[in-house]
Amino acid sequence: MHRLDGKIALVTGAARGIGAGIARAFAAEGARVWVTDIDEQAGAALVAELGAGHRFALLDVGDEQAWTETMDALVAAEGRLDVLINNAGITGLDDGENAHDPEHVTLEEWHRVHRINLDGTFLGCKHAIRAMRPAGTGSIINIS
Repeated sequence: MHRLDGKIALVTGAARGIGAGIARAFAAEGARVWVTDIDEQAGAALVAELGAGHRFALLDVGDEQAWTETMDALVAAEGRLDVLINNAGITGLDDGENAHDPEHVTLEEWHRVHRINLDGTFLGCKHAIRAMRPAGTGSIINIS
């Protein structure tokens, strides 16, 4: 018996890095993991690695319609959500000549960072609560 047997978990930003590590750990503990990311190829590869019972969903965390569609699909398939791991995030200042230089970042780049890091976390919580309600309980883990 594993600690997460029978639990349904959704991990954002799970195609690689910390998110992929979280997805692997949750799967190893018995959870059915929904790997979500904007990188469909890497996300699908991770689900193939995890094996049967796990799923990939294309999810831009800053897009409320994408959250609605993902949670509708999850609830239709699983009946509920037990754990949300809001892991997706960016610095937005990683590329180019002025990397990590906030003096030269554009307002558009700054808004993109907030759309993903802040709006995405809020939207995840908002839509996870709806998917957790049938069970009357659930856990939300926000990573910053």
